[in-house]
Amino acid sequence: MKNDAKLKKDAMRVLKETSRTFYIPIKLLNPTLRMTVGSAYLCMRAIDEIEDHPSIEPEVKKQLLQTTSQLLNEDSFNEKAYQQLIQPYENLLPEVTKRLGEWIAVCPGGIGGKVKESTSIMADGMAKWAYKNWKVHTKEDLDEYTYYVAGLVGVMLSDIWEWYDGTKTDRTLAIGYGRGLQAVNMLRNQKEDAERGVSFLPEGWGRKELFAYAKENLQMADEYIKDIQTKNILLFCKIPLELAKRTLQALESGKEKMTRDEVVSAVDRIINN
Repeated sequence: MKNDAKLKKDAMRVLKETSRTFYIPIKLLNPTLRMTVGSAYLCMRAIDEIEDHPSIEPEVKKQLLQTTSQLLNEDSFNEKAYQQLIQPYENLLPEVTKRLGEWIAVCPGGIGGKVKESTSIMADGMAKWAYKNWKVHTKEDLDEYTYYVAGLVGVMLSDIWEWYDGTKTDRTLAIGYGRGLQAVNMLRNQKEDAERGVSFLPEGWGRKELFAYAKENLQMADEYIKDIQTKNILLFCKIPLELAKRTLQALESGKEKMTRDEVVSAVDRIINN
């Protein structure tokens, strides 16, 4: 394992390369929270890359994700077993996935167990949905899928806030926060998803219903942040939420997404308010 300072620096580099959107608010957190949320995000992104990989068969995804889930459930993450698991696919998998054990190691000890637990549940859920090619039939299906891939992020963040300074937030609203961001991503990526034969729309739903689903959950996100008094944490939560709302507005007006300048302007406004 690399020395601690080098690994922390490496983690932030990989974070920036994998998600410019989340890198911005994570970078603004104080050092303890920055490393905690950063490592947690990388753990979840590591398994997300398996779920979304275009060249890995559903049966293999299921096996990789379920076994990873089991490894995350153990008291001590078995790095050797994980590397043996992904070795046949190492040429396909990105750096963030291959280094899962390192992201776990860099997470502060007092919260590492919660991060592993949420990531384990997420991996198991992703295994199920990837195997059935994300066939969503009902709103309950959509709720289940968005819980696994995004609602759990909200739950994990709530665990981190409480561990950090006792900040208590509503877990149901936290799930809505994650779902809202995910629904906006689904709307933004609908065309690309269709090209790979995937639709997250329940039967009888059109784009209109998905917009309503996104707005309903983003309203829960607004309620979620009302419980947060710590300025550092509040700023972190506000940035993705505001970007999601503005993306939704852009999509409704016929644009594909926000421009880079619009993103920078929105973030500056939140920071300076």
